[in-house]
Amino acid sequence: MAVTAELEGPPAPASTTAEEVPAKRGLLRYNSPLAQVSLLGLICFCCPGMFNALSGLGGGGQVDSTTADNANTALYSCFAVFGVLGGGAHNLLGPRLTLLLGALTYPLYAGSFLYYNHHPGKQAFPITAGAFLGAGAGLLWAAQGAVMTSYPPPGRRGTYISLFWCLFNLGGVLGGLLPFAFNYHRGGDTPAGVNDGTYIAFMAFMLVGAALTALVLPPSKIVRDDGSKATRVTFSSPAVEGAEILKLFANWRMLLVLPAAWASNFFYTYQFNDVNGALFTLRTRGLNNVFYWGAQMLGSAGIGYFLDFGFASRRKRGLVGVVLVAAVGTAIWGGGLANQLKYGHQIVGTKLPNPIDFKDSHRYPGTFLLYFFYGLLDAMFQSLIYWIIGALANDSQILSRYVGFYKGVQSAGAAVAWQVDMHKTPFLTQLIVNWGLMTISYPLLVLLVFLAVKDEDSSVSSVEDGKEKDSKLSAPTSFH
Repeated sequence: MAVTAELEGPPAPASTTAEEVPAKRGLLRYNSPLAQVSLLGLICFCCPGMFNALSGLGGGGQVDSTTADNANTALYSCFAVFGVLGGGAHNLLGPRLTLLLGALTYPLYAGSFLYYNHHPGKQAFPITAGAFLGAGAGLLWAAQGAVMTSYPPPGRRGTYISLFWCLFNLGGVLGGLLPFAFNYHRGGDTPAGVNDGTYIAFMAFMLVGAALTALVLPPSKIVRDDGSKATRVTFSSPAVEGAEILKLFANWRMLLVLPAAWASNFFYTYQFNDVNGALFTLRTRGLNNVFYWGAQMLGSAGIGYFLDFGFASRRKRGLVGVVLVAAVGTAIWGGGLANQLKYGHQIVGTKLPNPIDFKDSHRYPGTFLLYFFYGLLDAMFQSLIYWIIGALANDSQILSRYVGFYKGVQSAGAAVAWQVDMHKTPFLTQLIVNWGLMTISYPLLVLLVFLAVKDEDSSVSSVEDGKEKDSKLSAPTSFH
């Protein structure tokens, strides 16, 4: 069974139909899009939020990043496949079951590194757990994308994306505090891995997140504040979903998104392993993660507010949003280049012999600010992409496939990036590749917004009998 969003338009007068759903208001209404997107944020706070904190330590919290590189390669290789298939799975299973199946794979992954703490050198369990997590994450993020882009009113998608991103990244903030607290007295100059308590705490939060999926409502019960149903229920089949997924690879909209999707997780390997993991002490890496994910909350809130309220013209908001992110991104990667040139020659193997501690008032502030701004840019870039995808359609069947395609390509890029790092590619080369990939994506996003994002809040596509029907696109005649 699948869900599709109702076509947007002004609510009909109360006298027009006896079955019209009355207006529903109130922040605490459980079946509102706001409540369900907030619940989704809490689930992701506990599961991928904690996973991000674990990954942000560099090497999965281990001294040698080889095991984490291999596990993450397996993870993102499977994620690339199940990310694309996840949209179809969501359309068949619905969000509750899809989220549950995905969430259960996160504690398995954290547990595999707890196992590795006691069985060093035995990589089979972490790699296998990484593969399972790749499949689960593909399901979870496809359901997340469909809910986040189809439930909110079209004129408030940026706000809802920002709300979700803030709740989700609170997981990374708290998850950064855990290794900082548990490993505070292991600061020193000697590289060290995190203790058992850190992994156990991550697993506990992830299990809570899996339990929270039971509270997700069926899409047919979601009612917006104006009384309109956010979705209507239609029926899909594996054959229909398979055919529609294959069509994505020839969809010009998705081809324009592809470079941005590839770049959007590619830089994590460099930032986590080769900046945070290579330059800082263990406890400082945890502290840095608090601010990295905190910066994501600021970045998403800022770009989300602008994309909803910056200009009257939705197309103009999208175009200026891309230019803004491009300018910020160029400045931040330029700072990264300066930092890499400063410390690159000092690194022996993959670590700085005398790692930087947060108490080092001379070396810490500059590198800390760079890492903070890396997090800010990540949130701005990904929130912008989600907003653009959400503006391409109002139908959650289509959006679930679009988001699944985005997550699949994103994960394929990440799988390559982890292998690039495992083969000891010079850090400077990795930085230049990351910067280049993001730069290439900006003009393509501009073209996509120009051609496919309409100024009005009506859908640019619809679903009839399981087939996507595109409305006629026209070049903009004016910007307001």
